[in-house]
Amino acid sequence: MQDTPNSDLSSRYELACQLAREAAQRGLRLYRQRDLLAVEHKGGFSQDVVSAADRELEMFIRAELMKAFPADGFVGEETGAERLDARCVWVIDPIDGTACFLHGLHNWCVSIGLLVDGVPCIGAVADPNHDELFHGGRGFGAWVNDQPLRVSEAQDLRAGLLGVGTFYAEGKQHFMPFLGRLLDAGGMFLRNGSGALMTAYVAAGRLLGYYETCLKSWDCVAGLALLAESGGRSNNFLRGDGLLNGNPYLVACPGVYDQVAAMIGPSLDAD
Repeated sequence: MQDTPNSDLSSRYELACQLAREAAQRGLRLYRQRDLLAVEHKGGFSQDVVSAADRELEMFIRAELMKAFPADGFVGEETGAERLDARCVWVIDPIDGTACFLHGLHNWCVSIGLLVDGVPCIGAVADPNHDELFHGGRGFGAWVNDQPLRVSEAQDLRAGLLGVGTFYAEGKQHFMPFLGRLLDAGGMFLRNGSGALMTAYVAAGRLLGYYETCLKSWDCVAGLALLAESGGRSNNFLRGDGLLNGNPYLVACPGVYDQVAAMIGPSLDAD
């Protein structure tokens, strides 16, 4: 990654935090009126839902980013991708955890990440229900509100909880064998419905790690920027076509990463 003028990154960082907060508050107002929202199902899959709130928030975030930085690229869950050859590419999930959002569960957030030369460099994950903004990036540290983030110092899975998930058809066959190995090793697991939040929780030391059989980039680019600053490890998630189509995903504190990766096996980094 080439050097980027700090002023350029600082202005993008400030805007990411501002927009994450504003979008989260807009989302919270819609959440409180969720019974009135139009809802659609993607690809004929009843669990893959999108609401008018997702589209409204993404259009708001996208418009503000493009107004401030018109040459930047963009990848959004709802509105697609453009200018992927740009040095700076924003990767956005307007509501990560839409199913939770629509069913009255508080496990959803707004996720705004920035890639610079293909590397996650800035992240802002706003959780309005718990009044938490996870934010940071390379050279900025990692924070939740004004408190610094640091991954767990645990050296064994039995010392805490591991986030897990599976959703897309890709990789589902690996999930139950992994859970069996995890339980046999004395581990415990959690699934909260938001990949962005679970990644932020790893960065904050609340979870030891997080494994998803297939995750999308808009769910985790922001969190990967936080993880890099809080001392965590991750697999090579963005390899191949990971930016647009996703890949298997593992983030964890250094003391348990290898233990979890061994339980997952070769599928974690298979091409």
